[in-house]
Amino acid sequence: MIAAGGSAAALIELGAVLLLLAVLGRGAARIGLPSIPLYLLAGLAMGQGGLVPLDASDDFIRVGADVGVVLLLLLLGLEYTGTELRDGLRANWRGGLVDLLLGLAPGAAAGALLGWDVTACVAMAGVTYVSSSGIIAKLVDDLGRLGRPETPVIMSILVMEDLAMAVFLPVLGVLLAGVLWWKGMITVAVAMAAVMLILVVSIRYGHQVSALVAAKSRELLLLTLLGLTFLVAGIAEKVQVSSAVGAFLIGVALSGGVAHTGRELLMPLRDVFGGLFFVFFGLQIDPGSLPPVLLAAAALGVVSAATKAFAGWWAAGRSGLDRTSRRRAGLTLVPRGEFSIVIGGLAVAAGAEPDIGALTAAYVLMMAIGGSLLARFA
Repeated sequence: MIAAGGSAAALIELGAVLLLLAVLGRGAARIGLPSIPLYLLAGLAMGQGGLVPLDASDDFIRVGADVGVVLLLLLLGLEYTGTELRDGLRANWRGGLVDLLLGLAPGAAAGALLGWDVTACVAMAGVTYVSSSGIIAKLVDDLGRLGRPETPVIMSILVMEDLAMAVFLPVLGVLLAGVLWWKGMITVAVAMAAVMLILVVSIRYGHQVSALVAAKSRELLLLTLLGLTFLVAGIAEKVQVSSAVGAFLIGVALSGGVAHTGRELLMPLRDVFGGLFFVFFGLQIDPGSLPPVLLAAAALGVVSAATKAFAGWWAAGRSGLDRTSRRRAGLTLVPRGEFSIVIGGLAVAAGAEPDIGALTAAYVLMMAIGGSLLARFA
């Protein structure tokens, strides 16, 4: 009876969350705004310390959030071929380097000004560096910008950021744990080898992968796509590579009729689980921890938004794009999200600094909401 009661409560909460997302999505469409800020605020209201905290369905939403970000990046990867990805990385690696340097600087400087030690400064540098692949993928699709000339530049930079995380996260883990440096280097080597393997398979053997996945039955195609994507995403996560990178590269590896039909089948699932991803993002933030650090988070947000926007502007300019496309590229890269929360969480768990968790939460919430609005009005 207890299990049945718990199951009923979870279903009621889940149904209420999905209906709330439907209402918020319709409201956002009516006023011409992206739905992401409203979903984030809904998650904030339903998290610990919020107005209507969830309990029974929290585990399901956590799993749904993981599924959501994987589907968001898989669908985005289906828009590109391996050749386009390879050419984009070659053309935009300088933009990725500028993005790296300008993205790390605000967080490192903030940590130094607050008197934190080197490890906490490195963690905060990672928080300000990496943009949110999940939020940006949703924004690009919601705003109808998949075919815009700046979108390949944006995606190249996001892929380079996620690849950089394959090195950054193991290094940060070594610093936080205080273990021997050579153990960290082994982890980095394994992560980079996994990334290169997925890249080679995606770019050189995309047609063969598409042929293996293809099926006459839409049901079998959907099951194959989901199974392959979740398998690769999980393996990528196991070797310290972003599951988002794995999902994106699976999408890139598929082409032709498989990619076209896959987009049709997966879009409804992506929209449902993508909404849960943004709700869960808000659930992780305790509203009570925000007021003491709001001023510092706002100052850090202004500086890091400017550096990120400049990096995108500069990278798009090197690709010969006009001023409007350059502006959209820069402002679309502003949102921070899931990686920043993960980095802040690692630092909190290791006891790096008492305030790093609250500062990260306030900063990411501001950047996710403010960045979404900036992208809308770019």
